[in-house]
This record gives sequence, C-alpha cells and structure tokens, in this order.
Amino acid sequence: MPAKRARPTMKKIPRRVSTRPSRRMETFANPRRGREYEVSIVYPEFTCLCPMTGQPDFARVEIAYIPDEVCVELKSLRNYLWSYRNEGAFHEAVTNRIADDLIALLQPRWLQVEAQFQARGGIATGVSVEHAPGVAPGSKA
Repeated sequence: MPAKRARPTMKKIPRRVSTRPSRRMETFANPRRGREYEVSIVYPEFTCLCPMTGQPDFARVEIAYIPDEVCVELKSLRNYLWSYRNEGAFHEAVTNRIADDLIALLQPRWLQVEAQFQARGGIATGVSVEHAPGVAPGSKA
C-alpha cells in the first residue's frame, strides 16, 4: 500500500482591509518617491442616491494623481467608493468630497477626480475636480 500523502495546509492570510463599504482608506509608502509618475484609477460602478428623489445615480469615477509620500490602497478605495451606495448626494458634492478625502489622505503633488454620471431624465452630468498645490484656481499649471 502506497504511503499516504500529507495534505497541503493553507495559511490564513490576515485581513488588513475590510470587504464591506467603509469610509476608511488605507495607504502604503510610495515605492518610487524620487520619481514623478501618475497613477490612474477607473471605477465604473459608482452609485449614490439622488437626494431629491431617492433614485439611484450611476457614474464612472476616474481618479488620477501624482503621489508624494504615499499611494492609496485599491481595495480600501473600492470599499470607500462603495460606501456612497445608499447615500443621497448631489453629483457636484459627492465628486468634491471624494477629491477632498483623497487630498487629505494622500497629500498628492497633483490630483484629479472626474465623475461621469449616466443620463437620467435625459440629462447626463460630468464633474471634474483638480488639485494642484501652489497653482492658482482656474490657471493652467
């Protein structure tokens, strides 16, 4: 009779980030701090609720930034964006809040958040927020 093979054991990997909607975002150290590079993130499944009607609003959120000290951890960012699912918010307000939260968390060299909301009632909305420290609002860097 052949010897019985030992079953491989699975190591449990500790969970650092929740898999539920959460307003808490995590960061990690910028791996190339001395180099200026752009990080682009696309989240095509953003949802929130219209504060007037309670109907769902769907958007594609695009985030681009040039990191300084830290980068945003993507799973925590997804859970953060997911946390707006049941919250009433005007398109302009929610896009600016996302930008403000990312700016406070990352202190990036540059950041842009764009949200393209799908048409409802025949109107589609696009909101773009740009953060460029040291550049006057409305001027081009």
